Amino acid sequence: MIDRLMEKIRETQNPTVVGLDPRLNMIPDYIKEEAYAKYGKTPAGAAEAFWQFNKAIIDAVYDLIPAVKPQVAMYEMYGTAGMEAYIKTIEYARSKGLVIIGDIKRSDIASTAEAYAAGHIGRAVVEDEEYEIFKEDFVTLNPYLGVESIEPYFGHMKKYDKGIVVLVKTSNPGSGQIQDLPAGPEGKPLYEIVGGLLEEWGADFRGKYGYSDVLAVVGATHPEQGKRLREVLPHTFFLVPGYGAQGATAEDLRGCFDANGEGAIVNSSRGIIAAWKKEKYAAQVGDDWAQASRLAVLEMKEDLNRVLK
Repeated sequence: MIDRLMEKIRETQNPTVVGLDPRLNMIPDYIKEEAYAKYGKTPAGAAEAFWQFNKAIIDAVYDLIPAVKPQVAMYEMYGTAGMEAYIKTIEYARSKGLVIIGDIKRSDIASTAEAYAAGHIGRAVVEDEEYEIFKEDFVTLNPYLGVESIEPYFGHMKKYDKGIVVLVKTSNPGSGQIQDLPAGPEGKPLYEIVGGLLEEWGADFRGKYGYSDVLAVVGATHPEQGKRLREVLPHTFFLVPGYGAQGATAEDLRGCFDANGEGAIVNSSRGIIAAWKKEKYAAQVGDDWAQASRLAVLEMKEDLNRVLK
């Protein structure tokens, strides 16, 4: 799967993943009004608004980007209706040829991890029948429980050509409280030790371009740590959050890429899907709010390529 992601990045010349993390205050009023007219001001109404919003965003940007990253929490909060919108969004994005990174950040003991793995990147089995439920290509995972929480995904990764994205050095300001702690006999920061585990876990999953299906989350808001991790994790592809709304610049994340300008994909959520609320885009697109997302993607692409080239 990592080879497919890299080829999509090369095809689009754009290492951008659009985070589909909608909130109701990001959605144009007329979309919400139509959804509420049909379902009321209910979880089902919110889910319908999410689905219509996501569909329009995907239609506006799918030819410019390699991947999307829906954040499951935004959908889970609306129960079964929200999860239906999550699945419909993934199915629609796949129909447009996009790679799907399901941002689920799961972590649990082996027996529970196996259920997560089967549901999200494998198959759910009902007697002698198998069903693909969530249809993600990659899913994000928390490694805090150790290899027992990660290993159950390996069989599904091999069988169905899927991948995982493991938290290593996250973009939030408080990440250092745990992730920067000295650990091990050499006193390396914990995030570097976790990164080393990813290199080990990914050894059997390396593709033809040298990177593995075991990816790392490395925040652009910590540029020195990102540069260090790029040096010590030569086979680990990075998913890089923190650009734009969280304050990181293209210059901050340059160290996450390899010498060829590859090895990473950069997430932007609010900066793209809520672009229509920014005056500089609204002035250009008028009522065509989804085109604001397209302009934001093009601007991000140019900004990243400016630094990478």
